[in-house]
Amino acid sequence: MIRAQLLSLLIRVFSTAAGKSKYWLPIKPATDIALLLAWMNVLITEGWYDKEYVEQYTYGFEQLKKHVKTFTPEWAYGITTIKPDVIRKTAREMFNAAPAVIVHPGRHVTWYGDDTQRLRSVAILNALLGSWGRRGGFYIGEDKGIPDFPHPEYPKPTRDWRDAFPGKYQLADLALANGICDATIPAAGRDCSFKGWIVNGTNLIFTLPDMRNTLKAIESLDLMVVIDTMPMEITGYADVVLPECTYLERYDMVRTSKHREPTIALRAPAVEPKYDSKPGWWMAKELGHKLGLDEYFKYKDIKEVLDWQLKKVGSSLDEMKRIGVKKFDREDGGHLYFDKGEDLEFFTNTGKIELYSTALEAEGFDPMPKYTAHPEPPEGYYRLNYGRAPMHTFSRTANNPNLTDLMDENVVWVNPKVAKVWDLKTGQEVWLENQDGIVSTFPIKVRVTERIRWDSVYMVHGFGHKNEKLSRAHGKGASDSELITNVMVDPIMGGTGMRGNFVTFHVDKPEKGGLL
Repeated sequence: MIRAQLLSLLIRVFSTAAGKSKYWLPIKPATDIALLLAWMNVLITEGWYDKEYVEQYTYGFEQLKKHVKTFTPEWAYGITTIKPDVIRKTAREMFNAAPAVIVHPGRHVTWYGDDTQRLRSVAILNALLGSWGRRGGFYIGEDKGIPDFPHPEYPKPTRDWRDAFPGKYQLADLALANGICDATIPAAGRDCSFKGWIVNGTNLIFTLPDMRNTLKAIESLDLMVVIDTMPMEITGYADVVLPECTYLERYDMVRTSKHREPTIALRAPAVEPKYDSKPGWWMAKELGHKLGLDEYFKYKDIKEVLDWQLKKVGSSLDEMKRIGVKKFDREDGGHLYFDKGEDLEFFTNTGKIELYSTALEAEGFDPMPKYTAHPEPPEGYYRLNYGRAPMHTFSRTANNPNLTDLMDENVVWVNPKVAKVWDLKTGQEVWLENQDGIVSTFPIKVRVTERIRWDSVYMVHGFGHKNEKLSRAHGKGASDSELITNVMVDPIMGGTGMRGNFVTFHVDKPEKGGLL
């Protein structure tokens, strides 16, 4: 199945998805754009692209053709370590399956600081294959609009994170978490400084890049309120903690997202909340009342809001409590895919899929992706890769007794060649030190495996908690977060690349320790 194959093409570790693939390309980290450009080169040179689709729906093909002319598989081999014949074979596989092929960008999109161009390369490749809006490729999702419960118009804030970075990240359409963090630390010449945070369901100490910068920002606050279902590092820094009940103890807003068929879903409580925990809607309503903002909360409880919303779309709270999920017909018989030859307008300056980006060009950036070499690990160091485990929610569930039964600590994956050099054995404890001299507070056990490249190591995120009140999680495994001190900011959209950090091993506990 071509989708399963392509999911594994850019995976550095041999994951479950890679295990189901025909090809696993353990690419050298930070060289993705080189491989993507080489695939474009092969597809265009060999004529293995959807000519009709490209002619009708794209802008800038001739510029792209000229741009990728020298980016041959042989050129990419010296950068990526992927052999030229493998690059050509996989390009042919994509063409043979097109348009029923998806080169998927993945969920974690900020890696190396050039991620806008890396993901544009992925999008361009899909366009050459005619995948957008075609059967077997990316379908046109549709959601069911849920109206807001009546309330006065919300006031517009007079300032936001952009005020701290005038003229930068003009193409970003979401708030930058790291930008808010930076804008909290007083700085000369910065006409913006946040004084208070309300942190909802996020362990920022482990989540934001550069733990030192996060702690500095927190120390600069006048007030920090943390809303969460359980204690963790961030709650220890809060001035006020508002304990939220868990998802099994509360109603949440109606879930609606784009699918093949418009679908809504209800999350309802299974049990009553324990202790003095409350749902988030109750906290907002009570705070609104104390602030004299009752006109924004003209309802008794969330059940009244949900029932009103659901009745507006032809359902009700009673019905959704019975069925849980409800599907709707697509509006006006909307198509999942483009009709052949259909006249379309895309949300770009030209109305086309822009292989040559006019928006980037207008902001002074390269209109087409370019490969730029990234720093290499120092001698004796290895690139730190991190990821998630399916049973845990980032760093928030490491103290959950049911989930720790499934996984109570992380391990560091080490290639056998590296293990031989260091005389490391599976199960042996080591401390990790990064390129800036930061050493993991706790040791981590080694897992010797062929599923990781020799120039890299891998560990699951969310372990190495230092708070002793986290009785199950305290001291279990190591924290990748405290080892991520080199942050590469994408100049186009401001995303933070955190995979430019390198670690070495200590088999004995060093005197210096971590950040927390």
